[in-house]
Amino acid sequence: MRPFRIAKANARRLPALGAAFFLALGLFAPQAHAADSPASTATSAAPATKAAAPHAIPVPKSPDTPQDARPLASDPKAKATAPTAGSTVGASRTAKQLTAAANACDVSAFTGNTGAALVQQVKAAGLDCVNTLFNLTGNDAKAAFNEAQMATVANALRDSATNYPGDDSTSTGQLVLFLRAGYYVQWNHSDVVGPYGTPLQTAIRGALDGFFAAPHSKDVTEANGATLAEAVTLIDSAQENARYTGVVKRLLDGYSTAWTGSMATAVANTETVIERGFDLPAFTAALQADPSFATSMAGFVTRNSSQLNGSDAVTSIGIQIGNLVANDALRAQGRPILKDLINRYPLVGNTGPLTMNLLWFAEKKDSGNCSYYGTCDVPAKLVPLVLTVDHTCNANLRIRAQDMTAQQLADTCTSLVNQDAYFHKVVKDNGPVANDNNTSLEVVVFDDYYNYSLYAWEMYNIAVDNGGMYEEGKPDVAGNQARFIAHEASWLRPQFQIWNLNHEYTHYLDGRYDFYGDFDAGMTTPTVWWVEGLAEYVSYSYRGVHYDDAVAQAGKGTYALSTLFDSTYDNADSTRIYNWGYLAVRYMLQSHPQDVDALLAKYRVGDWNGARSLLKTTIGTRYDADFATWLKACAADNCGSLPTSQAPLCTAADTRQFDKNCRRDGVAATTGNYSYSFLYLPAGVQQLTITTSGGTGNADLYYNGGAWATTGSYQAKSTAGGNNETLTIANPPSGWVYFSLYGQQGFGGVTVTTSYN
Repeated sequence: MRPFRIAKANARRLPALGAAFFLALGLFAPQAHAADSPASTATSAAPATKAAAPHAIPVPKSPDTPQDARPLASDPKAKATAPTAGSTVGASRTAKQLTAAANACDVSAFTGNTGAALVQQVKAAGLDCVNTLFNLTGNDAKAAFNEAQMATVANALRDSATNYPGDDSTSTGQLVLFLRAGYYVQWNHSDVVGPYGTPLQTAIRGALDGFFAAPHSKDVTEANGATLAEAVTLIDSAQENARYTGVVKRLLDGYSTAWTGSMATAVANTETVIERGFDLPAFTAALQADPSFATSMAGFVTRNSSQLNGSDAVTSIGIQIGNLVANDALRAQGRPILKDLINRYPLVGNTGPLTMNLLWFAEKKDSGNCSYYGTCDVPAKLVPLVLTVDHTCNANLRIRAQDMTAQQLADTCTSLVNQDAYFHKVVKDNGPVANDNNTSLEVVVFDDYYNYSLYAWEMYNIAVDNGGMYEEGKPDVAGNQARFIAHEASWLRPQFQIWNLNHEYTHYLDGRYDFYGDFDAGMTTPTVWWVEGLAEYVSYSYRGVHYDDAVAQAGKGTYALSTLFDSTYDNADSTRIYNWGYLAVRYMLQSHPQDVDALLAKYRVGDWNGARSLLKTTIGTRYDADFATWLKACAADNCGSLPTSQAPLCTAADTRQFDKNCRRDGVAATTGNYSYSFLYLPAGVQQLTITTSGGTGNADLYYNGGAWATTGSYQAKSTAGGNNETLTIANPPSGWVYFSLYGQQGFGGVTVTTSYN
């Protein structure tokens, strides 16, 4: 997943702030330095107006981005549209126990009975058994949940509610759960189950009226809460949200910290009723007629604000207040409440998820009113509040981060600075293109994708349903600030990685040294194969990472090279843009560098039509056959040689000590003797690589995990003729590790390089 390079002037889009929040019912070193080597053998040598939303380029996030329990503001793609799925009512169950319950449940007891017999079977079944009915399909779904069956059970619930004792001793929970399952299955398989109409609506209203009127349905007990929580969800399943706004108010008004367990879950489940209710005109009309519903929601938040942490029901329900201003009929009610909450609680910390999501509603659903809400200066205020780390790598590179250590900052600076030299070696430029003032880059790093989604849309006026964004802006404008807005790949922890760092830095370099004008100018003809392909090529080859996905695609032979020259963000999916862009760029750089030079000469002066003519007329299909042959070789992992990138010199005072990505030149030893070395590995290193090259003589490379490496004590070795040796150690131990060069023949002038990831 790699985001696209986009001009700042066209960078606005609704953020992907979504995911309905449902609470499952909780029933269910050197010690001081490295050890000394034998002295006799150690011979090492020494507030602006925001732009309109643009046409969107859907670039995916990493598929490994974890789901976050904290809610984000409404995203149509994430908002629940179907009734809530199955419950885990009862004591907590392991997956094995739930599977056993499903196997023990006789579906025919529900599909083969009607009337009183059906009711008896439902009431006699265990809650776990009834819960498995959410999975019914086909004829079983129709037999169990056709309208007549549902009305029968709803009427039974109405009758039993009269004497509801406040617990499940009369099997009220099973009746409620059966009805929930029916609505869920019918929603997903209406063509099989058949329609639901007036008979069921009448029956379910009688059932819910009876249950919520029962005195014991108001008991604040764990036993009542178990059934109450399911009944609250049933309100939404039956789309009776408008009819029971009074029930929701009662729960919100009555809630206190004394309501724990299933009673707290019952209150949390009102969020589903509220959120999906806003899609129903009758619900809107009910709230319009009863303004106290809005004040009940607000009071629920303010009374319980001590619970706010982002993962709580108070946050989740509080966010729904934003929907008031999204509705024309309710906006007048919602504005003062929204204004109060946005300004009442801090933008960061535990209250940040609530405040920022409500701010999203104010800006997106009641736009143009930042003066009323007092939020016009929020973007500027957020930067120092969220990005508490401000680090300068050099005059051209600055990092603003939410949370990075000194070592992480140093490693990131080193990675980018060294990549700069690598990039110029690949593209062979003669300096920046004309009129490019993007002399510096600001790298913004959020702690994870959630924080990126929560804050970046407001701080930088960008879309956030991606894995990061590069803003080139208008490079011909003096003072323009190029910026890469990113987040840490939290799923890789404890390894630290900024997602797409090197890919996006390539966009900055490419825009400055290869593309005349701004991003929009470069998109006047299809250039995506180069823009994204080069970013992938440099990112993977510079880091020395094998591009598994691209090599796998090469074996499929899906595209001709001439077809890839036509790729755009509109006509290509992510596989074609990134995997195949990489393959096209790598092939051209290796096989036809003179054509790449000619192409870049045109890109650098803004001759887009000339560049297009070169690709489609001069080259045309001429290389298609050779490209197809190269793809077959590449699929066999013979893609050709990559340019090399020399690591920086190691800086430790002890000339035997190496670091994460550094080299030492001029290493030497006499015949039969050693050059001893060591380095410290943090926890989580997946692969250590040690290489030697150059010089005279014949040096063999030995590695040992926890002690000095010799020909008689080693865990791995590379003993080819000459000095070109490589060792790759998978999952090495953390702490100090040791390696040495043995003089099979006296050697000198050897370069030794270490790297790990």
